[in-house]
Amino acid sequence: MPTLLLVDGSSYLYRAFHALPDLRNSAGEPTGAVRGVLSMLRRLESDYKAEYRACVFDAKGKTFRDDWFPDYKAQRPSMPDDLRAQIEPLHEAVRAEGWPLLVEDGVEADDVIGTLTRQAVEAGWEVVISTGDKDLTQLVQPGVRWVNTMSEEVLDEAGVTAKFGVPPNLIVDYLTLIGDTVDNVPGVEKCGPKTAVKWLTEYGNLDNLVANADKVGGKVGENLRKHLDFLPLGRKLVTVVTDLPLPVKPADLPAREDDKEALAAIYRRLEFKGWLKELEDGVRSAAAQAEADSAGAEAQGEPGAHRTGYETLLDWPAFDAWLAKISAAELTAFDTETTGLDPMVATLVGMSFATVEGEAAYLPLSHRYADAPAQLPLSEVLAKLKPWLESEGHRKLGQNLKYDAHILANHGIALAGIAEDTLLESYVLESDKSHDMDSLASRHLGLKTLTYAEVCGKGAKQIGFGEVELARATEYAAEDAD
Repeated sequence: MPTLLLVDGSSYLYRAFHALPDLRNSAGEPTGAVRGVLSMLRRLESDYKAEYRACVFDAKGKTFRDDWFPDYKAQRPSMPDDLRAQIEPLHEAVRAEGWPLLVEDGVEADDVIGTLTRQAVEAGWEVVISTGDKDLTQLVQPGVRWVNTMSEEVLDEAGVTAKFGVPPNLIVDYLTLIGDTVDNVPGVEKCGPKTAVKWLTEYGNLDNLVANADKVGGKVGENLRKHLDFLPLGRKLVTVVTDLPLPVKPADLPAREDDKEALAAIYRRLEFKGWLKELEDGVRSAAAQAEADSAGAEAQGEPGAHRTGYETLLDWPAFDAWLAKISAAELTAFDTETTGLDPMVATLVGMSFATVEGEAAYLPLSHRYADAPAQLPLSEVLAKLKPWLESEGHRKLGQNLKYDAHILANHGIALAGIAEDTLLESYVLESDKSHDMDSLASRHLGLKTLTYAEVCGKGAKQIGFGEVELARATEYAAEDAD
């Protein structure tokens, strides 16, 4: 049976814009959001061999929901100029890459996606909806999947239930109760996801809950009764429309070949040099791109060479010197080393820092092995580092800093000042490639990193990072930061 791939272009445009650093071409034009969305489309094109597809964007101006509720999305700030400037080149590039592009006046992208999904399901097709918008999970059903390329989530009916606590057919009721702060749709005051799931599980659906509203106790029960008059409008606002009179149907949206001439012009203007080279060589495969990246890296330097200038911080003078260095730096590469990958149970083993190329430091905190040297006390170190770690003004760069933030939160520290995350940037800019540190270093720097397995071993012989001798641990940890 045919597969229809529907992409919420507006969702990905905003997410790419806010996730990436300020990328520009030599003319000063912003380009990061364009590159991010195109990378995600490439990933989807590779992962889902769909015969039919469309990338759907919101149109300018108001929609029918604004007529229903004048405060709909009223709190949203105006679109940043740098984001607005990327819409036109992105639309051009999407069309040139063979994607039918849909923008329907007076309606939202969600409703276009909802209508095409219904039509495709009725025709017996498979549908893949790619978005970061949880509202569209209400469309999931047999033959319809919800995909988020940035988080790599793929949700079928069971997946939606596991994620939200209710099945897809109750997502509208769930959203009606909790409200939608993004779209300025008020829910029941003090009713969060847990309460909404509890009520819907107990009463079956929103209609039965309303019918039994007088039986719901507590302050939140009072809030429910106060909100009863708004609930029908709230439900209407969060329901994706599936019966729009669209000018196209799924069968009108076959995947097309690239317009190579138009793409070349766009890539030159936006200075997407790697993609332009692929195009000019007539190569679009990830394998060929990897070869090109490798050749470019080897031309810059001998692959496999490890950098020097690593320092192990074992006393207060060394620590204080590095604290002064990172406090004065415009940007610091930062990483934690822990006992495992689960941030809920892993404990802190050490931290690494780098402020300039070729200089990095490792701060061991709990390495335990025979003849291990004395290390600075964890509690005192964290007390001294806390102001820097929690400072928005001290910009930090790292790989998967969400994990490091979890680890530090376990110690009562709220990591702030995250300026760049190479894992997230790779997901957006190179969604068809590997995103681990070893792959990034090889692909972009021509460096072979010291791998975790090389340091800790494999299988039954693997040891914890806290058991690694400091000289080896410093080389590994400081290399990651550098």
